[in-house]
Amino acid sequence: MNQVVFIELINPFKDKVFRLAKRLLTSTEEAEDATQEVMVKLWNKKDNLESYNSIEALAMTMTKNYCLDQLKSKRASNLQIVHNNFTDREPQLDKKLEDENSLEWVEKIINELPEQMQLLIQLRDVEQYEFEEIAKIVNMNETAIRVALSRARKKIRESMTNTHLYGTK
Repeated sequence: MNQVVFIELINPFKDKVFRLAKRLLTSTEEAEDATQEVMVKLWNKKDNLESYNSIEALAMTMTKNYCLDQLKSKRASNLQIVHNNFTDREPQLDKKLEDENSLEWVEKIINELPEQMQLLIQLRDVEQYEFEEIAKIVNMNETAIRVALSRARKKIRESMTNTHLYGTK
C-alpha cells in the first residue's frame, strides 16, 4: 500500500478520530497529537489493514485506547467531556443564553456520569455511530450498549428535570 492509497483510505474518518480524541482529552493540541499517533500506528499496520472488517472501527478503538492511556497517565481517569457541537444560526440573545445555559448543565451532568456512559453518549449521540460500530469500538454487545445509553439518558433527563424544578441539583 502506498501513501496515496493510505490517505484515501483514512481521509473519510480522520476528522472523527480527531473529534473523539478532542472529546476525551479536551485539549486541541493533545487531540492533534493523539490523532497523529493513531495515524502513524495505522501506517505501520498498512500491510495488514485489509484483514480488518472496518478500518474506521479499528482507528476509533485505537484512538479511544490511546486517549484513555493518556488520561490514566496524567489524571487518574478524571475524564472531562466538553460539548460544543451545536449549530450557530444567531438566534435571539435570550434564546442563545438559555441554550448556552442548558448546554452547560448537560455538560456538567454528562461529566458526572461514569466514564463508559460518557464514551457511549459521545459515540452514539454526538458522533452518530451505529450500535454495531460502537460495539466494535468499545468491545460490548449491542444490547448492553442500548441499556447503558438508556440509563445514561435517563440520568441526564432526571438531573435536568431536578435542576429546572428546584433551581439546583
